Amino acid sequence: MTVNKNADQEKITALYCRLSQDDGLDGESNSIQNQKIILMDYAKKNGYLYPKYFVDDGISGTTFDRPGFREMEALIEAGKVSAVIVKDLSRFGREHVETSRYLEIIYPTLGVKFVAIQERVDTETGEGTEMMPFHNIFNEWYAAQTSKKVRAVWAMKAANGKRSNFRVPYGYKRDELDKEKWLVDDAAAEVVRRIYHLCLEGKGPEQIARFLQKEKVLTPTAYYYSVGSSSANRPMPSDPYLWKDSTIDAILSNRKYTGCMVNLKTTTVSYKVHKLIRKPEEEWSIVPNAQEAIIDENTWLRVQELRKNKRRPTATGKTSLFSGLVFCADCGSKLHFCAAKSLKTNQEFFRCANYKSGRGECTIHYIRNVVLEQIVSVAVSDLADFVTCHESFFLQMIGKQQSAGKDQNIRSVKSDIAAENHRIDEIDRLIAKLYEDNFAGKLSDERYSRMAAKYEKEQAELLQSVSTKEKELAELERESVDIRLLLAGLREYSSMETLTPEVVNKIIKRIEVHNSEMVNGHKRVGIDIYFTGVGLVDLRKRKGRSLHNRGCDQSLIRKYILMNGNGW
Repeated sequence: MTVNKNADQEKITALYCRLSQDDGLDGESNSIQNQKIILMDYAKKNGYLYPKYFVDDGISGTTFDRPGFREMEALIEAGKVSAVIVKDLSRFGREHVETSRYLEIIYPTLGVKFVAIQERVDTETGEGTEMMPFHNIFNEWYAAQTSKKVRAVWAMKAANGKRSNFRVPYGYKRDELDKEKWLVDDAAAEVVRRIYHLCLEGKGPEQIARFLQKEKVLTPTAYYYSVGSSSANRPMPSDPYLWKDSTIDAILSNRKYTGCMVNLKTTTVSYKVHKLIRKPEEEWSIVPNAQEAIIDENTWLRVQELRKNKRRPTATGKTSLFSGLVFCADCGSKLHFCAAKSLKTNQEFFRCANYKSGRGECTIHYIRNVVLEQIVSVAVSDLADFVTCHESFFLQMIGKQQSAGKDQNIRSVKSDIAAENHRIDEIDRLIAKLYEDNFAGKLSDERYSRMAAKYEKEQAELLQSVSTKEKELAELERESVDIRLLLAGLREYSSMETLTPEVVNKIIKRIEVHNSEMVNGHKRVGIDIYFTGVGLVDLRKRKGRSLHNRGCDQSLIRKYILMNGNGW
């Protein structure tokens, strides 16, 4: 066949090539080269003028948002293309609705001829067009099946403890002898540790980014360029020291720094919509001890806890030692730290965020920052003294308390699961009996339908409840008694006897402030202190002395408790 050369004298012939990553080839692969050879040979033999290649390598056919395709379409819309030729229909696309829209509506409207060599489709002559919809549907089905297979492969890799994501995070480097093995990059790892240390001191991502910039610490991309790493897959930044908040945020939330392998964190909406969505954490595949840890597990967990309660400086730029850790004992809201130029340091205070000058849903729950610091210092000092003198006994005591509590919770959840599973089996028998009675004519269809629907609803609710409780049980059974972070913080405090942001963030999980009450004509404020990683401890009974010996204003102290405790 020949083309009328005069009609399209100034127009090009678009030779479109595409290769997906699912085809198992990367870059300007042989398959792309083969497509180019086939297309050019066809164009020359059939008299097509001004051939021009448009290539999309490594892009799925289920999307039409491809650079090469967009370039071709821009020329088509400008009236500069006479024909589009592809090796086969699947190279053009694997989404039958959009493919049909282009080939049956857009191209005919714009006077553009379409040729698929393998299927012998020629829209100008009508050859092969009657089968074209069926080819397109099959191509989309193939894409769907390929997507399922790829997901299954990644899931199998994760189940076998293999990495499904080969991107090496900043702080590690790939072993040249084993691409699946990660080694600690000492220089970068030290920066990662520094970032976590600054977070424990109470600094947020923005503050950490500014600090690193001031200290002229290279950003990850700039660092990769400086050492000639292949991870430098982005352009060299104009300012090599300009850290972004998002970079700090990503480092602080990356569990891989604890030595874990984390797979299956994300998925796509569908094989057609390639937008990445984050999966629930319980669906992740986490394999411990996959590489050397840069950050210990306790520090990582403590940082995550701190980041849940982000600290915001006041208008004066001030923050309290306890900002982000203080909560209302009644409504659970945060206590806002209030500081102003008109207030002296000893006048700065906390109050319930839900108070709103008496117009809110809660009472004020007021406490001065200096008083809170005094109370916490006494509590921490008492605990540090006790642990220093009786560490082994303390660990034994805490272990017994936590194990007892955990065992009780586990027994309770197991009992609930057993009871609900028993009821689920019982409902199965009841529904079977209803069916038999209905079949035998003992039960009307209406009554059968109503009773069966009732039982099925109850069973569905029970199945959901069992699923939730099984996840809870798994979490309880995974928990371990680990108070190393608390002990490290207490040792730091003992060596300097000063509360610092880092010490506070290591050893204190939460502080709850009760509303004041009048006792013998004096206001008293109850304070509950929740320490990291431990259960209830009554130090008065263990030490043979009380906080009275410390000289603290007892009118301001009602109680302090450790995590999960009931107080004094």
